[in-house]
Amino acid sequence: MIEFCLDSNLSMVLDRASERLGTIRKERRMNAEMLESLLRDTSVKIFQAGGADSPVVTKRRSRMCVGVKASHKHLVPGGIVLSSSGSGATYFMEPRDAVKLNNTEVKLSGDERAEELAVLGLLTSRIADSRTKIRHLMGKILELDLACARGSYALWINGVRPAFSDRDSSSESDPSSAYSVFIEGIRHPLLLEQSLGLSEDHPVPSMPVPLDMHVKNDTRIVVISGPNTGGKTATMKTLGLASLMSKAGMFFPAKGRPRLPWFDQVLADIGDHQSLENSLSTFSGNISRLRKIAQVVSTDSLVLIDEIGSGTDPSEGVSLSTSILKYLASRLNLAVVTTHYADLSRLKAVDDRFENAAMEFCLETLKPTYRVLWGSTGNSNALSIAKSIGFDQKVLDRAQEWVEKLLPDKQKERQGLLYGSLLDERNLLESQANEVASVLSEVEDLYNEIRLEADGLDSRVAALKAKESQKVQQELKSVKSQMDLLIKNFEVQLKNSKLEQYNSIMRKAESATASLAAAHQPTEFAVSDGENKSLYVPQIGDKVYVEGLGGGSMATVVEILSEDGSCMVQYGKIKVRAKNNKMKLAQRDTKETSASSSAQGKGVSSSPTGWTSTEAVSSGDGADRQRLLCPGSADVEEHGGPAGDACWRGVQQAGDGHRRVQAIPGPLRGPRHGHRGGEGVRAGRAPEPSPGGEDGGREPAQLRLHRRLHRV
Repeated sequence: MIEFCLDSNLSMVLDRASERLGTIRKERRMNAEMLESLLRDTSVKIFQAGGADSPVVTKRRSRMCVGVKASHKHLVPGGIVLSSSGSGATYFMEPRDAVKLNNTEVKLSGDERAEELAVLGLLTSRIADSRTKIRHLMGKILELDLACARGSYALWINGVRPAFSDRDSSSESDPSSAYSVFIEGIRHPLLLEQSLGLSEDHPVPSMPVPLDMHVKNDTRIVVISGPNTGGKTATMKTLGLASLMSKAGMFFPAKGRPRLPWFDQVLADIGDHQSLENSLSTFSGNISRLRKIAQVVSTDSLVLIDEIGSGTDPSEGVSLSTSILKYLASRLNLAVVTTHYADLSRLKAVDDRFENAAMEFCLETLKPTYRVLWGSTGNSNALSIAKSIGFDQKVLDRAQEWVEKLLPDKQKERQGLLYGSLLDERNLLESQANEVASVLSEVEDLYNEIRLEADGLDSRVAALKAKESQKVQQELKSVKSQMDLLIKNFEVQLKNSKLEQYNSIMRKAESATASLAAAHQPTEFAVSDGENKSLYVPQIGDKVYVEGLGGGSMATVVEILSEDGSCMVQYGKIKVRAKNNKMKLAQRDTKETSASSSAQGKGVSSSPTGWTSTEAVSSGDGADRQRLLCPGSADVEEHGGPAGDACWRGVQQAGDGHRRVQAIPGPLRGPRHGHRGGEGVRAGRAPEPSPGGEDGGREPAQLRLHRRLHRV
């Protein structure tokens, strides 16, 4: 029925589809003939009258009309202007006699379209009940058509049917089962089409070189290296096309029974993706594509990357490429990458998931052979290729010299030297670290020891003060008892002696008091003055005073550091570095000062700071002691500061309660004899005895003796 109603192209409803449709189309043809005849005659008359350049019959607004110049529209009396030209010089007018015929044409055209729709609606209703069968039939027709196309294409390229491999299954009887990809003699399909599609009138180019692809089951990344124009990218594309053709059920041009995995998707980064509109360079374009690949890759995906890591600094490119490939190795089925970076080819030595492949290059002909050498690393052969295209030989010779300097053997030698220097530096750093650790341990031990000592410092200071106080009391008690004994002996001698014996007794008294003072005289040290401080040359074993360590404590020189004018001194348990000009030599004074010689000379004033009262009493020279202990002097030498306080307390304790001492004046104020400020002490005169005292006529001599004795 469809064939009866429609033409072979199913684009037109035939006249026989409906009786009414046939009648309408017949009437329309007759009306069109009459209308066309009328308008043709009218246009000829207008042309002959000069109203048009040529007879014109056309259609405007779905109505037939003639063309006439605007200035000659009177040649169409009663005509209707349907339209005009763009310039307005020509009018398209419908003659009066053509109005009825045009109306009939419009009516019949509408009737014809309505009848055609009625016929198509009838046909649609007839096939609506069979729509499921029709759709199924259309699908089968498509499958059959595709199968026929695949078969025709396979015959044309002489293709073979591939098989899908499984990494987990292997058979000893089938050596190819150890490979996830095992394809021999495959040719690039598109290059093969170019060779097969040319006519006999054109010279037939050589057939593409067949490639062998052998990828083991445990391999995830294949790194292909080799020269430019060597076939690296073509090899990678051939594998990609073979995987897509096998998924589509197509044969591809190869030998034997090829095997390859089922890849759910083929993700490729091939070519230059730079874009000025998107501000992408070659490198940023490739990285952007790799980022998208990393986001969608699966464990069944095939990834193809051309010149990975190119377009940037080689060291950074290698580092980034290595990181990307190691990241993808555990997330895909197989990845094939091409590169000129030799470092990527070395990944096979440290990771079993990597495999190398190289494109063969013939050095004799300086041309690539397009053969894949699996398990090998290829050279770029850039110099050979440059030579083959006629580059300047001087430039190539200079480049060859640089290549020889960068050969692997030279690199290994340089790496060995570098490793040796790094090893020596590491050993030096280790020894320094050990030394620092040892010093740190000693410092920590010393810190802990000082901390323990500091914790008990207050108690030790109190104990030292108590011990010193006890020692002072004992010294004072001993001196007082000895002085009492001397005074009693002298009083007895005075009472029993004659006047001419007074001088002898006084000399004995002076000698006895001088001996008593000398017996309690401390060991004296003299510190060199400031003028000699910078001239001091330290020697090991010297006792010195060091600024900042306390004026009353001495340190011992233990090491001379001549390079910077300093030395190491032992201060208690601590060793301190000190400058020579910051030290004062503590010299032992070996002079024995006698009372008689000192009485006539000037005393040497030294600072008695830190001495006991007994030491303070005896710290002066012979003249001082003579004025303190011997007759003939009414005034006593002043001592300032803490030493004066100690001397004051000692004299007060010694003379307190003695019947020959009436009163001892209090402390004096103000420095004397170069001592720094502080309180001073001075013994005053003994009270004048009243006439007629107990000593009778011997009062003047006794007074002189008592005036010297009471001060102690």
